[in-house]
Amino acid sequence: MSERQIRIALADDEAMIRAGLRLLLEHQSDLAVVGEAADGVDAVAMVRRTRPDVVLLDIRMPHQDGLAAAREIIAEGTAKVIMLTTFDDDRSLSEALRAGVSGFLLKVAPPEQLLAAVRSVAEGNALLDPAVTVRVIESFARTAAPDPRLVAQLASLTDRERDVLSQVALGQSNAEIAASLFLGETTVKTYLSRALAKLALRDRVQVVVFAYESGLVQPGRGGV
Repeated sequence: MSERQIRIALADDEAMIRAGLRLLLEHQSDLAVVGEAADGVDAVAMVRRTRPDVVLLDIRMPHQDGLAAAREIIAEGTAKVIMLTTFDDDRSLSEALRAGVSGFLLKVAPPEQLLAAVRSVAEGNALLDPAVTVRVIESFARTAAPDPRLVAQLASLTDRERDVLSQVALGQSNAEIAASLFLGETTVKTYLSRALAKLALRDRVQVVVFAYESGLVQPGRGGV
């Protein structure tokens, strides 16, 4: 019996973009495109109808933009969302991260990066395009003082949990964190899981937002 395919839905107002994505994805034996939409309203309806595992969602679409559609899809809890954009828009980036998307890629990302993103997100992981990570840091560098409510939440973490969370926010993998802190990878995963549970965070993308908004990590200075 073949392994279960990852079911993917596409939402983009440009037919050529959707056609290119479908062609790329359906050349992979473990991926299947189950639906398409050209605007945010149709995207939400299509996701409810087809029940995909992952939705590739353009940020800017007519009738309802991708951010609004993402909020509805994520609220229903049936699919993970990867936002796709050609725009270098810090506001859209910040709003998408706060909405709870599992990934954020620029449309100029290499095909292999998109395929890896789909598979990773389907497995319950989260990721940011490296170019997007730079924009996150630059965006938070211009924000106001840390949110006092989030600062208070930091008190629930142990020193080691704070160390691990800081490294995650700086884009380090579990293996890199383990080497940096002289810990085993399993121990790093344990500290990270505990920290996520204490802070009610879902994944590494939410860690990035929390770490910068709480002041745990400051742009250009690393962990505090």
